[in-house]
Amino acid sequence: MLGAGIVGTSIAVHLVKRGMAVALIDRQGPGEGTSYGNAGIIEGNTVFPAAFPSDFGELVRIALKRSPVVNYHAAHLPWVVPWLVAFRAASQPARLVETAQAMRPLFARAVAEHDALAAEAGAGSHLSRRGWLKLYRTDKAFAALAPELELAARFGIANVPLDRDGVLALEPALAGVFRHAVHWTGAVSVDNPLALTRAYAARFAVLGGLSLSGDARTLHRADPYWRVETASGPLDARDVVIALGPWTPDVIAPLGIKLPLAVKRGYHRHYRARGNAVLGRPVLDAENGYVLAPMGQGIRLTTGVEFAARDAPPTPVQFDRLLPAASALFPLGEAVEPPPWLGARPCFADSRPVISRAPRQRGLWLAFGHAHWGLTLGPATGRLIAEMMTGATPFCDPKPYGADRFTD
Repeated sequence: MLGAGIVGTSIAVHLVKRGMAVALIDRQGPGEGTSYGNAGIIEGNTVFPAAFPSDFGELVRIALKRSPVVNYHAAHLPWVVPWLVAFRAASQPARLVETAQAMRPLFARAVAEHDALAAEAGAGSHLSRRGWLKLYRTDKAFAALAPELELAARFGIANVPLDRDGVLALEPALAGVFRHAVHWTGAVSVDNPLALTRAYAARFAVLGGLSLSGDARTLHRADPYWRVETASGPLDARDVVIALGPWTPDVIAPLGIKLPLAVKRGYHRHYRARGNAVLGRPVLDAENGYVLAPMGQGIRLTTGVEFAARDAPPTPVQFDRLLPAASALFPLGEAVEPPPWLGARPCFADSRPVISRAPRQRGLWLAFGHAHWGLTLGPATGRLIAEMMTGATPFCDPKPYGADRFTD
C-alpha cells in the first residue's frame, strides 16, 4: 500500500480486516500530506462537483487575478489549459447530472464508512453531526442553486433552506452579510483531520498492519512481484495499491501509465476568534470560495483554488482577497501560525477519482484523483477497492471510476 493519506490509510485498514498481509508505505507519517489541509467536512450530501465558472464577470475577475475563488500562475497555463477545456466540457448541465449520478454511491456510503472506522479506532470524538452551512450573498447566487436542490431531493439528501434569521439562530457569531443559506444537515465535520487519519493508522497497526518509511518512486517489477525500497530494506508483493494523490504520476508515469490529472492547489490558515465568538459548524461563503471551519487548532480559513505546478513556491495571495469578506462574516482574530499551509488536490476533469486496476500492469491498483473529497471518500474508497481485490461483490459498480475511461 503506497500512500498514507486518508485514502491510502483507509484502504490499508480495509485490506487487513479482510485477512491480507499489508504494509503501508510513505515518506511521511499518516495524514501529513494533502489529507491534513482540508475543510474537515465529510460531504455525504454532495450533489454537483465544482464546475467551470459560467458567469462572464467572474471569468474576467479570474483572468485579471482579482478573484478570491481562483488564482493561477501564468507560466503554468500552457500545461493546464487542455485540462481546463475538458473541465469546461464536463461542467455542462447534462454532464454535471451524469457525474452526480455516477458519484452518488460513493457519497451515499461516506458517512457510514467513516462512522464504522472511527468507532473501531476510538476516534468518534473527532466527528460532529451539526451539518454545515452554505451561505449566499445574492438572490442570483441562491437562485442558481435550484437544479442542485432539485437533484438533492431526488437523491433523498436532507437539507434545509434558511433565511438570515434562521442562520443566525444556529450561528449567532456570524454577521448578517448574506441573504440566503442552505443547511446540509447530514454532513459530518471533523475537528482534526490529521488526528483522524492517525487514529485509522493506529487501528491498522492493532489489526497487524505494518507501517514503513519508503520512497514509492522506487517501485519496479521483480517478477513475479512488485518491489519497493524501504528504510527496512526491499519489500516484495504480488499486489500494490497506489494512493499517493498528486504524487501518483511520479510513480505510474515511468510504468507507462499516463492519466490526465491536474492539481488544484489550496491554502489554509488558523485564526483565533475575537472575544467570545464561537463557530459550531463549517460555513462556506459560496460567492467568495472560502470555508470557515472550527478546528482544534482554531478557526481554519481555507482558500479557493490555485492552478500552479504542484511543487512551485507558495503564493498565498488569495488570503488578501478573501480576508476582508471572511472577517466581515465572522470575527477572526490573529493568526495562530505564521505561514499558511499549502496542499495540492489531485483532480480529473470529470470530477471522478480513479479506483481500479491499473491498465496493462498485473497486480497494480490505483486509488487517487479524489479532488476536494479525499477526506469524505477515503473509507468508502477503502471498502470498494478491498472488495474488488479480494473478489467480494463490490457495494457499487466500480466502472465509473475505472482508469480505462481515459485509455479506451
